[in-house]
Amino acid sequence: MALSSPLMRVSCSPTPAAAATATTAHSNNNNKNNNFLCSHALDAVHIRRAAELADKSAGFTSPHPNFGCVIATQSGKVAGEGFLYAQGTRPAEVLAAEAAGNFSRRGTAYLNMEPGDCHGDHAAVSALVQAGIERVVIGLRHPLQHLRGNSIRALRSEGLQVHVLGEDLSGKSIEEARKSCLLVNAPLICRAASRVPFSVLKYAMTLDGKIAASSGHASWISSRMSRNRVFELRGRSDAVIVGGNTVRRDNPRLTARHGGGHMPMRIVMSQTLDLPEEANLWDFSDASTIVVTQRGARKRFQKFLASKGIEVVEFDILNPREVMEYFHDRGYLSVLWECGGTLAAAAISSGVIHKVFAFVAPKIIGGKNAPTPVGELGMVEMSQALDLIDVCYEQVGPDMLISGFLQPIPDATPVIPSVDETYEIDPTVTPYESRIIFFYKTWDPYGAFSNFSPHAIKMLDASGDYATWLSVEHYYQAQKFVGVDDPVARDCVGNIKSAKSPEEAARIGRSMQRQQPDLVRSDWESVKIEVMYRALKCKFSIYPHLNSMLLSTAGSVLVEASPHDLFWGGGRDGEGLNYLGRLLMQLRSEFLGESPTSS
Repeated sequence: MALSSPLMRVSCSPTPAAAATATTAHSNNNNKNNNFLCSHALDAVHIRRAAELADKSAGFTSPHPNFGCVIATQSGKVAGEGFLYAQGTRPAEVLAAEAAGNFSRRGTAYLNMEPGDCHGDHAAVSALVQAGIERVVIGLRHPLQHLRGNSIRALRSEGLQVHVLGEDLSGKSIEEARKSCLLVNAPLICRAASRVPFSVLKYAMTLDGKIAASSGHASWISSRMSRNRVFELRGRSDAVIVGGNTVRRDNPRLTARHGGGHMPMRIVMSQTLDLPEEANLWDFSDASTIVVTQRGARKRFQKFLASKGIEVVEFDILNPREVMEYFHDRGYLSVLWECGGTLAAAAISSGVIHKVFAFVAPKIIGGKNAPTPVGELGMVEMSQALDLIDVCYEQVGPDMLISGFLQPIPDATPVIPSVDETYEIDPTVTPYESRIIFFYKTWDPYGAFSNFSPHAIKMLDASGDYATWLSVEHYYQAQKFVGVDDPVARDCVGNIKSAKSPEEAARIGRSMQRQQPDLVRSDWESVKIEVMYRALKCKFSIYPHLNSMLLSTAGSVLVEASPHDLFWGGGRDGEGLNYLGRLLMQLRSEFLGESPTSS
């Protein structure tokens, strides 16, 4: 009976025509499968390239959300590339679309991460739509809750086909490509999930596990090539942190030593402030230093540090987690720990260390009392040892670099309770009636309010002509030196104006003000509020979407949430003057008063 089935007859003894049909169908299926696999492989290649591009600004600017974009033609050929250089600069998608030109028509855009729009202008989405892109492949959704999914929905609403790795596309090559996207934005993901900066513990040790000789001498354990890699790690960090022992024994400088670009903040963590009066870290000609300590410790020494221009931050309870939560609030994404074993053990125990870089030199120093990289963790059995994840081995000169994660990168799309669920858990939480709106970094929900946001302004200069400034911060920093009859001051104004990012403009202006205060205009302290006000008014007057965003906050208090800027920001405990927030509220009142619909 089975042989009487038409299907079985065809498969057992087909006619020539049927055989040809079956062969053709089988061939077509194979071609489809091969095309499907080739398409996935090509998607993975381009996504990995987008992640590689996203990392290009590392070391030149302070850490920020990393975006890269590759635009490919219908045939799969790369037509344009771009990456976000710094916060407050043009989006990767805009740069890639400009580079691709007409070749982007009906092409595919590859993004390592979903675009983040905090400025209300949807520049990234608009660039892809206007470029004629038909398909967008995204490595991962944006990890920040207020941005997650927004651009994906916007792209799909414009008729573009959007594929997200791990959701719409899968497979081994796709998973590897997605992993590269997670790694390039690990600091942002960890910050979003755990409310502490991404922390890396770095140390160099001998083959027998010593970070110094019994005498404390440690120069040098690792090779010059390894030390150059450490400079790179510093350049990728917002800050480098050490303990008091390291300051006393090694007197480090903790600079990136790359001759320009981003220089990380230097942090000294000391409970007793038993620190020397002479130290390289008290010289801030190259980089700034912050000392964190127990509240009330050595007040006289605190005053000495303040006289040297060193910022001192006191904590009721000084421990690594409290300190990292503070620097999270300060906007830091990544911190490099270069401390000794005691502080390293405390940081690991408190759960703030995410990754380890260990440079192992082929040397043996011995010594019963020679220090080791990690102090007491309270473990008594090998089964308690901490295993690294995603371990990598790399030879750096004569040394071996072993790196790995102490904890996995958090899920980029965690389940966040809805507003109703939150209210059910805690009835005192009423997000619908928020009266205080905080803003700070450009990627915050109200990042457009920042003076670092990427909105160019046109302001009158001394000759009565309009000059274009790339951001409010560019204009503000330059005004410190405008009108000063000195060629160095004039050059500084030009350098600020041509700076590639608001961050670089601020670095140039602040550095010059600190190093040569005599070049700052004599009336600066009395006019700086007016200077900022004029720049903000221009910005919120010429961009309608920014004006609408500002007016939408009517009835709310606006607070610039910088915990360390006590003039423009609100300060750590609300002790700041919050002049930036005040000026925005003043502008809001003026705009509402000018509105014909207001009563």
